[in-house]
Amino acid sequence: MFALPLADDAQLRPLEPWNAEEFLAHIDRARPDVDPWIPWASQSTDLASATAVLQRYADRQAQDSGRIYGIWLDGTLVGGVMFTSFDAATGVCEIGCWLEAAGTGRGLVNRACRALIDWAFTRRGMSRVEWWVSPGNARSIAAARRLGMTRDGVLRGRYPYRGVRHDSEVWSILADEWPAP
Repeated sequence: MFALPLADDAQLRPLEPWNAEEFLAHIDRARPDVDPWIPWASQSTDLASATAVLQRYADRQAQDSGRIYGIWLDGTLVGGVMFTSFDAATGVCEIGCWLEAAGTGRGLVNRACRALIDWAFTRRGMSRVEWWVSPGNARSIAAARRLGMTRDGVLRGRYPYRGVRHDSEVWSILADEWPAP
């Protein structure tokens, strides 16, 4: 187990199935802010479903195809970052993030994402890190910009959510553009 300091009072740590109870409590607090943007948030409604989300990521980590980490502030889980996909063969991965209101305005997501991006490029030799976001998610778009990412385009009608098809913007940063300012 490791803990990466993000600030004096904040840490980045792996989120694992045994964290499901804490994860569920956090998602319940975060739901108003993250449910429209993160599909598994609406699927984590009880201990079994929260455990299943974390188990899927544990399985992805074992297959080297994804990972999930939590952000703890003063010992309380307030958000996280993840490799939603990780393809070492092609050198392309996608990162994402979420945060409940108690963790906002501290730069925690930025520092956590920078740690993931840096690891992907410097330790794993990835060529491209992507960030997929709904065009209506202004906070996530601002985070992509702060990370130095470039908007590549829009995938129209890419996914269904609550009976409506939604677009996805794709942002990215390439290895030779990192570290971003």
